[in-house]
Amino acid sequence: MIDDLTADELRGLLKLEPHATCGFVRVTFISEKRIVPGGLPPPFANGRPAGSALYFMVTPDAHVRLHRIRYDQLYHYYLGDPLEVLMLHADGTSEHVIVGPDLRGGQLVQLFIPGNTFHTARVIPESFRGWFLGASTEWPGVEPADVEIGDVEALAAKYPDVADDLRAFQQGSGD
Repeated sequence: MIDDLTADELRGLLKLEPHATCGFVRVTFISEKRIVPGGLPPPFANGRPAGSALYFMVTPDAHVRLHRIRYDQLYHYYLGDPLEVLMLHADGTSEHVIVGPDLRGGQLVQLFIPGNTFHTARVIPESFRGWFLGASTEWPGVEPADVEIGDVEALAAKYPDVADDLRAFQQGSGD
């Protein structure tokens, strides 16, 4: 049943749209409860939704672009191939993590990404289906001003041990 789903079919079924940072996306939840202005320190002083969630699908041609959000988020694995995530931590370290179903193989079905962590992701090159379906939940909820696109070359200079990986993650199979 799941094995025969194509990326196009999945995009249609879930109404996923192309997205600037995360392949294909559909926001599924934005909390109606808001953290009032002044309830959070700057840069959140204008208030935020208490939380938000979205589906996202990554394909070889639609990867997760290098970016960060200001606060914590959690990736969730749902269906498809594993997702390789490269995180660039604020302390100068980096981390490769695989989000997927193979728990015995060390993959994670949830991945915590600390706030202000630049990250990028791609379907593992050995992928079978050619797509990953997951979700991201954030608290407080994300607003456009909270997302920063990373400068690949500047971050490659800051994280030289993963510079080649960082560049490779930014190229889809059609690039």
